[in-house]
Amino acid sequence: MTAEHEMEAYRYPDGSITYPGHPLGPGGEEPIGTVDLSEYTAEVVTWTTATATPPGVRQPNHLAIVEFDVDGEPVRAIGQLTTEDVAIGDEVRPVYCDELRDPDAGIREKESQEWDGFRFEPV
Repeated sequence: MTAEHEMEAYRYPDGSITYPGHPLGPGGEEPIGTVDLSEYTAEVVTWTTATATPPGVRQPNHLAIVEFDVDGEPVRAIGQLTTEDVAIGDEVRPVYCDELRDPDAGIREKESQEWDGFRFEPV
């Protein structure tokens, strides 16, 4: 995985890690570093399928809340799945995707947003 495709979480002085990162952590302090979650696997906490999606988002859209264990610190994230063939408790890994939605289907200028990101794939 190259640096340009990191799934970047922020680490804070109290040991907590958040994804996405925030300017201030749960303890009110600024981050002291980052963690690339794309180097870890996660466990599916729960998942669902959305059938009425926003313009440009695939239908059906399979989504999951997953939990990473980063040195004993839990980090949760929500994102698209690569398949509907998952169950609660399954192990998944983040995989980079160039377009999570179709830039031509939105009402905003294409250049004003990032369209890439990560989906979760069963291990």
